[in-house]
Amino acid sequence: MSVRATRFAETMLGSARLDADGTDRRARLDLRVSADTVLRPLGTTEASLAGRIRIAGWADDARAAGTLEISPLARRRIRYRLTFTAQGRRFTLDGWKSITPLHPVRSMTVLPFTLYETYEDKERPVGSGTLRFPVAGGLAPFLLSFRFPRREDGAPLMRPRWKGEPGRTEVWYTTATDPATGSGLWLHHELVAPADGAPPFTHGWAAVFPGEGPITHARFGPEPWRRADGDGFTAPGISARPGRLTGSAGDMRWDLAERPTDSPLFTFPRWSWRRPLLPAAQLLPAARATYDGSVTYGDRELTLHHAPGASARIYGHGNARRWAWLHADLGGGDVLEIVAAVSMRPGLRRLPPLVFLRLRHRGRTWPRRAERTAVGWAGPGRFTADLGLPRWKVTGRSGLRRIRVEVTQAEERTLRLDYADPDGTPATCHNSERADAVIRLERWWGRWRPEAAWSLDGTAHAEVGTR
Repeated sequence: MSVRATRFAETMLGSARLDADGTDRRARLDLRVSADTVLRPLGTTEASLAGRIRIAGWADDARAAGTLEISPLARRRIRYRLTFTAQGRRFTLDGWKSITPLHPVRSMTVLPFTLYETYEDKERPVGSGTLRFPVAGGLAPFLLSFRFPRREDGAPLMRPRWKGEPGRTEVWYTTATDPATGSGLWLHHELVAPADGAPPFTHGWAAVFPGEGPITHARFGPEPWRRADGDGFTAPGISARPGRLTGSAGDMRWDLAERPTDSPLFTFPRWSWRRPLLPAAQLLPAARATYDGSVTYGDRELTLHHAPGASARIYGHGNARRWAWLHADLGGGDVLEIVAAVSMRPGLRRLPPLVFLRLRHRGRTWPRRAERTAVGWAGPGRFTADLGLPRWKVTGRSGLRRIRVEVTQAEERTLRLDYADPDGTPATCHNSERADAVIRLERWWGRWRPEAAWSLDGTAHAEVGTR
């Protein structure tokens, strides 16, 4: 089921004053707003915020996220709550435009705000300021940014796909980055139906990649598969359902609330999920999500607040012969997903890695069809992958755009895990939830010109698999 959603971008300029030094600092917000419904001028619309906040000499966070309450007539306000990181600490910008009929333009364009430091769910005021919407230069881009796409509900995509066939594996996995500490999180839930017809079982693991210190992980299972009512994955003491992830493994415990902030993203062709003709298929029920809650491991606790990340799904016959995966939250609502793999099937295992790449940039997904990056491997616009460790890369062209992605998985930030396919064949993955990535996007305007560039330092989620 899908409904009409609302997307638009907004920029505001102004100043902020920190209580610590009392000086005025230039401030700027570049936001992308996403609502699950069409705006209701006479009612209240809840929307999500993603973008960049800059306060001169103090904060520059391209992965700020929060909520927007749009209620110009019902409550006579438009309220912004934006969480961001500055100098390794978590802060919240809280402000609202107070709508008055006597001064409609001024009240709709001026945003007084207060800055709070957030610590252990408590907020302490640390500054204040005012932002203004630049009507003269900003109105036209603001109006042109409005989009009303169909928003698909991603929750049904969490339902188990397995229909009882032997030789299948199904995965629910979640990755996230804590914006305050830079720590990464990986939760992996797997259903395996052995190829020899043995009873299906569940297993998985959890891993924390701290900003400082060694990686910690723990496994759970195997346990017999018991189908439960509802969506998602369940095993004894473990649950991965739409909106919530809970469980324990070894000395690790987690309880997280998941809030999707984007529509689904089909890394492979959409039809391949409904009709499993390929060796495997992967998708994201929501291209981006935020996570709130806690993960305890040993005597340490990781508390997540508006942590960016995503949950993904895999269904197929097992792992590829070789593969690489990347999930990169690029900030400002942009996200990149890559799967590059060499199939285990005879005849396909001799081919170069097939690349499936989807870039959601400024509210649009490129390439428009997932097949474009995979079927063009033999043509002039082919996508290619050079897989290896600690570095791997993907390059390619579709239409008037071309992209280059370089990923680095430092050894001390990478976890090596062994597991097996449904037929018992062993596989090894090298996963890092603190990888680096450099992405360059170019567009053809008579010659190749830079369109966008991103550099992720320890916030990319990546994996390389080997046999």
